[in-house]
Amino acid sequence: MLTHGEQMYGLQLVVAPKRRLKRGTVYVRLGRMEEKGYITSHLEDLPSRLAVCPAGSNQPTALGRRVLAAWTGGARLLMPEFAP
Repeated sequence: MLTHGEQMYGLQLVVAPKRRLKRGTVYVRLGRMEEKGYITSHLEDLPSRLAVCPAGSNQPTALGRRVLAAWTGGARLLMPEFAP
């Protein structure tokens, strides 16, 4: 589960929920989140033997953390049975 402020690679998000998410879906959503200012991303150079394509690292912005906190708080109020 993503925590407030945690940095992750897009591929980690694909693999994390037991591969229920499609790679294309994840990267489209990440692009939209970056456009809205919720996350920042940058490409990292990995040794060619480790990477088939550049690795993009994503990290929430201050705005993204506030939006996540507001959304999870609202979800807890509306659906307390799903609250952690």
